[in-house]
Amino acid sequence: MNHLNIALWGVLPYIVAVVLVAGTAWRYHYDRFGFTTRSSQLHEHRLLSVGGPLFHYGLLFVAAGHVVGLIVPESLTERVHIEEPLYHANALFVGGAAGLATLTGLALLLYRRLTVPAVRAATSRSDRAVLPVLTAVVVAGLSATATTLVPHPYDYRLGVSVWFRSLLALDPDVPAMAGAPLVYQVHALLAMTLFALWPFSRLVHAFTAPVGYLARPYVVYRSRGAGTSGPKRSWSEGRRPDG
Repeated sequence: MNHLNIALWGVLPYIVAVVLVAGTAWRYHYDRFGFTTRSSQLHEHRLLSVGGPLFHYGLLFVAAGHVVGLIVPESLTERVHIEEPLYHANALFVGGAAGLATLTGLALLLYRRLTVPAVRAATSRSDRAVLPVLTAVVVAGLSATATTLVPHPYDYRLGVSVWFRSLLALDPDVPAMAGAPLVYQVHALLAMTLFALWPFSRLVHAFTAPVGYLARPYVVYRSRGAGTSGPKRSWSEGRRPDG
């Protein structure tokens, strides 16, 4: 086990985690009102109305697939009678469809950002840094998914997933990731780069999803004249002059 593998798969993930957490806390403290997408909907709506949902909903399914694939061990899915061929077929077709939806939505949003002058002018330096990395992460992930179509494909649940869970246990299994195919290693390195950039880009708005609205009590609106016994006046009625 050489020093490069130890640095990439045993040390770097923790450095990225510290940057992600500390950077987000710093951003929240010093730029709380910057936790926003900086919406450009007023500049162009047609492409945004198609690309936005494709990207966001596709990304949600991709994230859910990664949670299941990386955290849930193979022994657990076998215990609930999900056979390995069925699991991999689901990962291929559902994960592939979600990845293609994400990439299509992202391509539309990038095309919009490049071709609409007002949107292009609103593109920040952080956008120029993070958008190519985000695109590369999605492409690398789809490439890794496509490798499951070859005969005797690499089983990431016996390698990459073992490495990821070992990170959570604070006992990194470096050989498990060092032995993975190059496409999986590139995907992991690009993902870590994206997470390191995350707090300093518009992607940070993902941490401000209005989850509280789901449990918030109803807001009761009352008309302006509610609770008064006098005659109602219209908004167009002017004030009566004195004397």
